[in-house]
Amino acid sequence: MNDSPTTDGQGPYYSITRLVLSRHQTNCYIISCRRSREALVVDAPGTAEEILPHIESLHVRYFFLTHTHADHTGALKELRRRVQAPLAVHREESDRVEPPPQMRLGDGDTLSIGSLRFSVIHTPGHTPGSACLYHPNQLIAGDTIFPGGPGHTARPADFKQIVDSITSKLFPLPDDTTVLPGHGEATVLSKEKKEYAAFARRPHPADLCGDVVWLSSQ
Repeated sequence: MNDSPTTDGQGPYYSITRLVLSRHQTNCYIISCRRSREALVVDAPGTAEEILPHIESLHVRYFFLTHTHADHTGALKELRRRVQAPLAVHREESDRVEPPPQMRLGDGDTLSIGSLRFSVIHTPGHTPGSACLYHPNQLIAGDTIFPGGPGHTARPADFKQIVDSITSKLFPLPDDTTVLPGHGEATVLSKEKKEYAAFARRPHPADLCGDVVWLSSQ
């Protein structure tokens, strides 16, 4: 477990802090507007006590879940009790959270903090309601895409769906987009496009799923 913050993205008016929490080494991203001090907290692994010190000087406008797997929600219940901010989840994931989220989002909806606006991109495959957030040149990707491959899938149909999500919704974004995944270090979209292209040129079994790596999975 590492709750020491790192800065994974910043611009003139915002910063993105990453906390790596729980035995699953899950990333929690705290995105803040420098001018307004408003913040968006993406995913809630670990415990509330590990996250709260990093947001106590900020005005949290929203909690956002990329999906509702337990390794992304360990701190959620306590955070919601102690911080008065609405929870936003894609509508296909909303029935998996108790108490229910205040905001049920769809593809193309937006969340704003200060002068920053984030677009919701629905990327099913890892889960039916998996979603990413995009602000120009920054993609908060959850478990949809990692450095070197897609998120874990349990069935071949899910793998086909996650590949479609990645290729049709994420790859059209600018090549220099920084990808901030749900686990591990950041990557750049141009690198993932090139590695996927190599994967797509090779034949693969019809039942391919699980933990796929673009450059080595057969």
